[in-house]
Amino acid sequence: MDAGEFVVSAGRAVLDMVEREWQPLSGAELEQRLDQAVEERLEAELMARLPAEPPPGLYVQVLRGGEEVQPQVLHFSLSEEEVEEEEEEEEPPDREPEPTGTEAAVQHITDLLQCSVARTRPGGRPRLSLSQTVRLSLTLLTERVSYRCVSQRFHLEKGNIYRIFFSFCERVNALEETLIRWPAGLDALVPLATLGPEQQGLPGVLGVLGHTRIPIRLPTGRVEEDGAAPEEKRMKKEVHPDSWLNLELLVDHHGRFLHCRISKGSDVDRGHALRAKLQQDPGLVPSGSCIVARTGYLLSTHILTPYSGTLGPREELFNRTLEEHLHILDQAFARLRARFCRLQYLDIGDYDRARAVVLAACVLHNVFLDLGQVVEGEVEGGGATHEEEAAGVKEEEEEEEEGLNRRDAVSKLLFKT
Repeated sequence: MDAGEFVVSAGRAVLDMVEREWQPLSGAELEQRLDQAVEERLEAELMARLPAEPPPGLYVQVLRGGEEVQPQVLHFSLSEEEVEEEEEEEEPPDREPEPTGTEAAVQHITDLLQCSVARTRPGGRPRLSLSQTVRLSLTLLTERVSYRCVSQRFHLEKGNIYRIFFSFCERVNALEETLIRWPAGLDALVPLATLGPEQQGLPGVLGVLGHTRIPIRLPTGRVEEDGAAPEEKRMKKEVHPDSWLNLELLVDHHGRFLHCRISKGSDVDRGHALRAKLQQDPGLVPSGSCIVARTGYLLSTHILTPYSGTLGPREELFNRTLEEHLHILDQAFARLRARFCRLQYLDIGDYDRARAVVLAACVLHNVFLDLGQVVEGEVEGGGATHEEEAAGVKEEEEEEEEGLNRRDAVSKLLFKT
């Protein structure tokens, strides 16, 4: 490792430490705060010097025979009828517009967070209303803007923006079990063959399982192996696995997230946690139903994956049938990225904080879906690449015999129709 890499690693460590603890005011921000304090002090001194206002009245000065008479004050008051007429002449204040679109979402999310567990406000920070906190955090999630731009928009220091945003993400994460729920009952099932008459014996689809990658900043201290020469490092094309997060989702036919798991990029054991969950509670997948997944997930009794290798007409028909459901998964990923633009690249080197942001986006995806607010995105080439899919199943793992038999039986039924 050369000296330059040590300097870069140390710089990243200092940057992460500053972001966690405090980010000082810039010169422009400090000057603005000082000007504001001076103006408030001068205004207070001027107001203190002003005498108290006299009661409303009419001053009349009468001149008689060259004598100057002191002004007389005639007090008057309006009758009730005159007061009512004057109130009618005043223009009524503008009414607040009814919440629509983003404002409706802000109000709904605010109501959800008010019901969650309250958290202690960090000492020494300015108080911000919950609705403003939601609006600020949604701005950071849905727009590709810097903390400095948001601090100027909301008139807060950048260090406070950073803390407010991650506090918001933690509170939204607490709603995961409430808003990302496993489906219950047979009403959630959809036919496996969406085209043509429904064939008896075919399982219903409970959901579609897949994954995507969320790029993040390489964590502090992650460098290449010491034994690699500088030339070899430049020639190396592989990206460090910890420069992204694996996002695994189970999606229903509406695009709603039913299951969410976020792991480091180096974790290639896809579907392991879900398989363990289904083994502990087989009733989660009712009899006569299944989960559709891409190649890269282990074929089992509950999870059906496409055929690979040399395919015949029957296998090709089965794969095309599954692809109709897998398109729903690709569309859900596209909507997630289109709604929350910050997921295109998270400039966060801390894994726990990056995970909190991604999980908050997944929870809020279901919130916006419940409100009927859908942002369509561009589907990127049909999901993961073959290399990514092949890396999902470990070499020592073998497909379950029951899963193989069930897939063959389903493909035969499809081929007969």
